[in-house]
Order: sequence, then structure tokens, then C-alpha cells
Amino acid sequence: MNSTRFDENLIARISVGDADAFRQLYEATKSSVYGLALSFLKNRNDAEDVMHDTYLRVFDAAAEYQPMGKPAAWLLRITRNLCMNKLRETHRDAPEDESLPDARRHEEAAENRLIVDAALEQLGDSEREIILLHAVAGYKHREIASELELPLSTVLSRYHRALKKLKSHLQSKGVSA
Repeated sequence: MNSTRFDENLIARISVGDADAFRQLYEATKSSVYGLALSFLKNRNDAEDVMHDTYLRVFDAAAEYQPMGKPAAWLLRITRNLCMNKLRETHRDAPEDESLPDARRHEEAAENRLIVDAALEQLGDSEREIILLHAVAGYKHREIASELELPLSTVLSRYHRALKKLKSHLQSKGVSA
């Protein structure tokens, strides 16, 4: 959502079955939706499932959308709700993808993922969401504030507090931050 904005007109077009509008929405928001889902679920497969379900829900619910001036917040709320449903339904012990040919590279990637996941666990949900929206989805702090309906100062303070926690955790584990 950082480079291509979408508006309520796009949702109105989707509500009447406009496939091009749906494609535009997907292209403009896919990294944000995936990043948010991953921040909650901490599992690529589950995040992809929620991402898929989010867009199905958007397509089905577009006609019911009530214009409020914040269509991105509506989209992220759908994503967040689906994540919460998924968390209630599943456990997090799914195996990693074993299809990579280079076992050593896969081991290193898995180890790095564990380190990052452990560091992100040190954060509260709001801090983790802000970090991932900024780092993974490419949101600017002002955009995060707008989408989460928080004051910019709150987003900035949570972001900086989260960075300090991440750095402290990584340093305590002997990882250079």
C-alpha cells in the first residue's frame, strides 16, 4: 500500500465484479497483507492462507463496504480478524519447506528464521505489527499511523522501543545487530 494507493472507488468497482479493480487492489496491498499476516502467525504457509482468504473475503464483502475514508484500515482489519481465527484453530509447529536443494543454505536460513522469530517474540503484538509493516511491507511511519488509526508519535515511540528490544535481545544471544 506504500506506492500505489487505493481508494473507496476501487472497492466499489470490485463490488460489481470489476476484475481489473481487484487486480489493482491486490497489487497495491499484497505485501502489506502478507506482512501483517506473517507478523501474527509467524508461519509462511499460514500467512499465505490468510492472505488468500483476505482477498476472497474482500471480493465477497466489497458490496457491503461502508465508505469511511479508510479502505486500507478495512482491508487490514479483515486480515487481522482472519489471523485471529487461524491462531484459534491451529498450532505453530508446522515443518519448514524441505524442497531447497542446498541443505547447508537451508539450515542457515532456518537458523536465521528462528533467531528472527525469537527476537520478534520479545515484542508485543502492536510493536511487532509496526515493525513488520515498516520493514516487510515498506510502509512509512505516517502510513502505519493512518492505517492503524494511531497518532504518529505513538507509532514512532513503539517502533523505536521495539528496535531497542530487538537489538538488546539479539546482542544477548551474541548476534550483531
